[in-house]
Amino acid sequence: MQVIPLQSGSNGNCIYVEADGTRLLLDAGISGKQAELRLAEHGRDIRDVDAVLISHDHSDHARCLGIYHRKFGLPVHITQKTFSAASRYNLGRIDGPHHFHAADVLHFGSLTVETIPTPHDGADGVAFVVDDGRHRLGILTDLGHVFDGLDSLIGSLDALLIESNYDAGMLRGGPYPEFLKARIRGPGGHLSNVETAQLLKRAAGDRMQWVCLGHLSEENNHAEIAMETHRKILGDRLPLHVASRHRVSEVLRL
Repeated sequence: MQVIPLQSGSNGNCIYVEADGTRLLLDAGISGKQAELRLAEHGRDIRDVDAVLISHDHSDHARCLGIYHRKFGLPVHITQKTFSAASRYNLGRIDGPHHFHAADVLHFGSLTVETIPTPHDGADGVAFVVDDGRHRLGILTDLGHVFDGLDSLIGSLDALLIESNYDAGMLRGGPYPEFLKARIRGPGGHLSNVETAQLLKRAAGDRMQWVCLGHLSEENNHAEIAMETHRKILGDRLPLHVASRHRVSEVLRL
C-alpha cells in the first residue's frame, strides 16, 4: 500500500492511496490542477484514479469535487447529506454520484474502505479505514473529539494519518475570535497536539508502522511544535511524519 498526502490542512485536503492496482483519492479540497501536478511529481496520473471519496462537506474537503469528476472522469462516493450540504460550493454537474451511508463498508477492487462516523460539525462526516487484506490504513481527520471506539479502531491499524490540529497555547493567545476558538476546542471541532499524542500513546498497538500528523492549523500550530509535542509524550516509540499544508509529501509505504 502506498500513501501520498497531496495536501493536508484547513486550506485544502486530498490524500492518494494505492494498493493492489486500485487507486483512490480521499477528499477533493485542492484544485484539480494542483492534484494533477502533485500526483505527477510521484509518477501518477490522476486519470487512473478509480474513485474519489468525500469525508464531509466543509470546503477544505469538498469544494473541488465537481472538477475532479468532470475533468478527470472520477466516480464520486459521498453520503447524500454531505452531497446536499456541499452543493453550496456550486459543484456543477455531477453524474450519478454513488451515495453511501456513514458506517458502510465500500468495495473497490480488492480494497475495502470502512467509513467511520465522526462527531465533527459537518453535515454527515466520516473518517476512513482502507484495508487491502494485509494492511489497515486510517485517514482520521476532523474528528470532533476522542469518541467511543476510537482507541480500539487505532489499535487495529498498521498506519495512520491523523489530525494534530492545534497547539493549545497558540490557540488561546492567537487572533481568532472567541467563538471560533470555542468551536475548535469543542466537541465538534478538532484534536490538539496533546490530545492526539495522548491518544496515540494509549491506543497505538505494536502493529503500527508509522503515523503521519495532518490537518495542522496555519494560525495555531507549526510542524515543529506538533512534532516536539508528540515526541515529548510518545518518545521514540513511533516513526512520525507531518503532511504539508502547501505541497505534496513523500510517498509513505506499507
